[in-house]
Amino acid sequence: MRLGKPRFFFFFCATIIFVSPSHAQRKSPPDPARPKIRAITAFINLDRAQYQQQIADAMTLLKRARTVFESRDYEVETIRISTQPFPEYTKGLTAEQALAFFKTYDELATQQKFAASIGPALLNPSDPESQADLLVDILRNTKSINASLVVADENGVRWPSVGAAARAMKKLEDSEHSQANFSFSAIALVPPLTPFFPGSYHTGFGHQFAIALESANTVAAAFQGAPDLATARQRLIDRLSTEALNIQELAGRIDRDTGWTYMGIDLSPAPMKNVSIAAALETLTAQPIGSPGTLTGAATITTAIRDIQVKQTGYNGLMLPVLEDSRLAQRWSEGRLSLDSLLSYSAVCGTGLDTIPLPGDISEQQLELIIGDVATLAVKWHKPLSARLLPVAGKKPGDTTEFDSQYLVNATLQPLASKTQ
Repeated sequence: MRLGKPRFFFFFCATIIFVSPSHAQRKSPPDPARPKIRAITAFINLDRAQYQQQIADAMTLLKRARTVFESRDYEVETIRISTQPFPEYTKGLTAEQALAFFKTYDELATQQKFAASIGPALLNPSDPESQADLLVDILRNTKSINASLVVADENGVRWPSVGAAARAMKKLEDSEHSQANFSFSAIALVPPLTPFFPGSYHTGFGHQFAIALESANTVAAAFQGAPDLATARQRLIDRLSTEALNIQELAGRIDRDTGWTYMGIDLSPAPMKNVSIAAALETLTAQPIGSPGTLTGAATITTAIRDIQVKQTGYNGLMLPVLEDSRLAQRWSEGRLSLDSLLSYSAVCGTGLDTIPLPGDISEQQLELIIGDVATLAVKWHKPLSARLLPVAGKKPGDTTEFDSQYLVNATLQPLASKTQ
């Protein structure tokens, strides 16, 4: 009996020791500085004869990728499918037939819960401008489809395409809440395989994927308490490198397991409303965005991003989407930001003029001048820029926008810096 008790006691203790570690393995709270994945974007070479199977295959990849990233505590905001320029797979269709196809495609995207980009209406200088008119009809009649129009390339600004983009924006103003322009951008030197919408497309064989980040919070954490620019920049490189390398490793595993080719990551630190890149910049400069020092802050972020040693694709620069960032929208409403100041920041950062609210009486000619400025800047500095301009029907300077979107913040419309007579 004396031996029995110690055996029972030792067994009991061993059991306690065995069970206890499970309590220590509880999940720690998520790191507030960890980026989200804004988008996993699959690129397909769409064939109308078999597009439903192609979408099913892409969705298998996207769901697998989302599961992999979420299992490593990366929140995935959206999954997306991007195609070659849509005129390539609507050849032989009348405008009515093409519109009917995209309405069906849009229904599939809504049902399967993916965002769709159908590429640029005018990819080549010789493309007929009638494709831009078809694009307008498509975007007016769908909810999940995004598209673009190329206004500059390696050979310079395409002024006829600039005019076509301005006409498209003015027509899309006449949509519910004037929101259709949110799904359209005029793009200049934006490369294929960009995972951010609406300027996403590809020109190859497809069966590829790329990652876009939502990491304004990571930038803010890196800048918090930094004593100088050099330290802030290095902290951002260190923080974002760690996350980017983790994401790249997981993407490589998805590549090997699925046969879909991983094309890289767009490290642009996209904001989302209260997760504000403007607030991060203000932490760095200790001034409201739009004040002196903003240009330096923009350059600091962009140069840091481009020094991160991972496979990159897309814009890879600071994004300042006015209506997707609560602090940016606030500063725009206060009049601290203007088209000219945002263009100047675009000279050292990433995306150009993005989600800019404009009065509804802006003319087609004024839109053309704004888009032309973005295209000229892109050609001058040989960098990808885009213009996503949101004129609001019936609204004038001083009025507040009334967009009805989970992605947009409303703001006060400002007068244009100058008016074309």
